[in-house]
Amino acid sequence: MINRELLEKYNHPVPRYTSYPPANFFTDEFGPAKYLKAVDDSNGWKPQNISIYIHIPFCLKMCFFCGCNSYALRQKEVVDAYHKALIQEIKMVTSRLDKNRKVSQIHYGGGTPNAVPVEYLQEINELLFSTFQFIPDPEIAIEVNPAYLTFEQMTGLKKAGFNRFSLGIQDFDTEVLDAVNRDKPGMPVQELMAFLKQDSPEIAVNLDFIYGLPKQTALNFAETIQKAIELKPDRLVTFSYAHVPWVSKIQKKLEKVGLPASDEKIKMFEAAYSLLTQNGYEAIGMDHYANANDELTIARKNKQLHRNFQGYCTRRTTGQVYAFGVTGISQLSGVYAQNTKSIDEYIAKINQGELTTIKGYALTDQQVIVREVINELMCNEQIVWNGIGERLGFTSEEIKKNTTYNPELLQQFEADGIISLSEEKIQITPDGQLFIRNVAASLDPLTQAGQTNFSKPV
Repeated sequence: MINRELLEKYNHPVPRYTSYPPANFFTDEFGPAKYLKAVDDSNGWKPQNISIYIHIPFCLKMCFFCGCNSYALRQKEVVDAYHKALIQEIKMVTSRLDKNRKVSQIHYGGGTPNAVPVEYLQEINELLFSTFQFIPDPEIAIEVNPAYLTFEQMTGLKKAGFNRFSLGIQDFDTEVLDAVNRDKPGMPVQELMAFLKQDSPEIAVNLDFIYGLPKQTALNFAETIQKAIELKPDRLVTFSYAHVPWVSKIQKKLEKVGLPASDEKIKMFEAAYSLLTQNGYEAIGMDHYANANDELTIARKNKQLHRNFQGYCTRRTTGQVYAFGVTGISQLSGVYAQNTKSIDEYIAKINQGELTTIKGYALTDQQVIVREVINELMCNEQIVWNGIGERLGFTSEEIKKNTTYNPELLQQFEADGIISLSEEKIQITPDGQLFIRNVAASLDPLTQAGQTNFSKPV
């Protein structure tokens, strides 16, 4: 059970640390020319592997909880033009990448990637397959809305080479789905999963859920998770709903229905964590769970986890991320770059042979170090100072000096049972997993300088 006294003490806004520095540091002084130079330079940066993100922004229906960069599905002509622009952008950028580098990961997100014709996705994958070499067993993943999956579409997606499907269930309770304006799955989820794995045992299926939504209680969310466990997915994700209406205005609609109280949301987390860990799933980081044989579980045990904007992955599949499509954020070793949010501007500029980078950020040497420290903590629940130093070419003391390493504050975390501490290492305890973002924030010069506009851990 969660220590309520600690939760009251530490449940205050901290960064989610899906990137470092966070996206609010991006500046519009970073445009296409700087991004192209970074793409050229990235051929000499590490990791050498290539990760590709494809953003499909369209949704057949807008969910009120959504904080993603999504847009209502537009007329066929716009979708066609967007697809052609995607192909063109991919060719423009990948022509500058060293073809001796290998692709380790492809991820389609949105929006709703399965809202567009499957032939479009097949064409993009065929282009990537013909352009690059791939590592053995690369991860080729797609997020899908089960409300719109059909047998025909799933057949096409499997033929396109996808080997991981993330089904956005969010909740099995139809009252909850109605409250957040989301359609229920078009057919039983068990049938969808069985068809995806039929004749393709290598295909992995994730089920994604959100807790903290209107109409949810600890009791009915536990029932949802129990149903999910019975389906035996390879992974489950239980995202904590982040209510940020200043970022996503559509979320204000949920305030009219009413969000669950903070204590009830905590109970949802507790219920899901207990059920999943008691039924053969390993907790991975903040919000993922994987079965015993999953690559994430093995990587966690071997301290080989990594995370990018697409979620948790392993060091084996880690690559510099080249993002395509509106709002896509590329995550290169020394640079972040984000595309325009306007679909019309994206199509027009790409058709003119121009990239649509509207903002980005070049990391300082210190930020590269801090990013590695925070990523290691968030993913592998530990910081071994000399290990990070060896990877980056610094001493342990130099690594510490680039963070806001504060022995007194860290000793307080240790006294509260959140970490175990030595000169050589910080180790998150089992009871401290919920507060890992707080520990990361204590080492972060940016957060310690007063950045506070973030969501709470729970």
